[in-house]
Amino acid sequence: MSSSPLFDAPHGLGDSGEQADSRLHNHDLAPVPHTRRTWTGYSIFAMWMSDVHSVGGYTFAASLFLLGISGWQVLIALTVGILVVYVLMNWVGKPSYMHGIPFPVMARVSMGVMGANLAAVIRGVVGIVWYGVQTYFASKAVATLLVLFVPASTALQGFSFLRLDGLGWVSFLFMWFFQLVIFQRGMETIRKFIDFCGPAVYVVMFVLMAWILSQAGLGSLNLTLGGKTLTGAEQFAGMGNAVLLVVSYFAALLLNFGDFSRFAKSEHQMKVGNFLGLPVNFIVFAIITVIVTSGSATVFGSMIMDPVAIVAHIQNKVAVVMGSVTFIVATMGINIVANFVSPAYDIANLFPKHVDFKRGGLIASILAVLVCPWIFVDSPKAITIFVSVFGAVLAPLYGVMMADFYLIKKQQVQTAELYTMSSTGRFYYDGGWNKIGVAALALSGCISIGWELCTQLLHVLPENNFGWLIGAVAGAVLYVGMMRAARRT
Repeated sequence: MSSSPLFDAPHGLGDSGEQADSRLHNHDLAPVPHTRRTWTGYSIFAMWMSDVHSVGGYTFAASLFLLGISGWQVLIALTVGILVVYVLMNWVGKPSYMHGIPFPVMARVSMGVMGANLAAVIRGVVGIVWYGVQTYFASKAVATLLVLFVPASTALQGFSFLRLDGLGWVSFLFMWFFQLVIFQRGMETIRKFIDFCGPAVYVVMFVLMAWILSQAGLGSLNLTLGGKTLTGAEQFAGMGNAVLLVVSYFAALLLNFGDFSRFAKSEHQMKVGNFLGLPVNFIVFAIITVIVTSGSATVFGSMIMDPVAIVAHIQNKVAVVMGSVTFIVATMGINIVANFVSPAYDIANLFPKHVDFKRGGLIASILAVLVCPWIFVDSPKAITIFVSVFGAVLAPLYGVMMADFYLIKKQQVQTAELYTMSSTGRFYYDGGWNKIGVAALALSGCISIGWELCTQLLHVLPENNFGWLIGAVAGAVLYVGMMRAARRT
């Protein structure tokens, strides 16, 4: 097995002297040597804090109340779901750590050196859409600050374009530009930025929880806010759906966590960071979310699922500023982790000769504006549907890649072969494409996306969130069966 060689020369390929093909390689796609891996367990932990501690993450967790289950059941479902994510994340992080490669390069193992472009497009599109969504969530905090300090800015709400009013556009474009300035400084600056983001949000969230408890009183806290009367079986099904929604929420990073694990100093550091950042951190954040969401019903008379809206209700300008700025920083953190790095690498993978990481990120950020994300996340219910559908889109690729690496390749991959277009290369397959991988991806994608359409939109099946599970399992089973039938390894 390869030991992740250093690509010092523009096209050098380790000690073998073999040359990397310019269609498959640039500096950002090359393996990261161990001497340049700077991410400790804390860096991974901080990355997950940045991913979880966002307006979108809070709103998603709070939206699980809409399933009709109680606060305690939401908390249990969040706990079970994040434990599943922890295991799955370690699986996907290992191969990229072993070889120092990003997600689109790892996809070449199962999809072929050129077929990986399809995987990159799928993940890139989802990342771009999520980038726009999270930017929109953060822009609401900017709008809150504008209204607070420049009351005349409310006049901008008098006109709208593409279903977003003038104040929304000003706030959205401000966030878009502010993020871009930071993101363009590269991965090391990104690491330092997210080391700060996650802890900063914890401070505000704990203060917000303390304020809610002081206003509502611990004894008056009502954790049964589902608004529905469910039978025992319906409650169990609701918790199951919540567990699967948690997995779907992390579906994007379940593909491209390798973009970060490739920088880890050791596999142990990666796992420690994952454990602290996923089960431990997420459960603490879930407890805060459940308490604040439940308490908001007592304090304000109705359940508020947007933390920015809760902060805006506090009659203290300093508190509003501190809360809004922190949520802006937090959402920038998740946009870095989940929605900027991956599309940047994915677009660079499509055109490595002409597009590097920074140019890929610029292209992704521009496309994020064009998708008009506010249109399809205008309510908590819309967010759960959005998460579930995109989970179904990404799940088959996870199933195919993990089944290939662990069951077909038996974790044996020569790094150099990922960068060659030689027809004798192991990952050249059928003219650069693994037709079996593409077929398994297409078939399982039809199954999982079809399932979501039938449950979420057409309502010909009972509403549920099994799309990610069905897609991942179908992708893995179809791929392994077809590869073994074709006697391919």
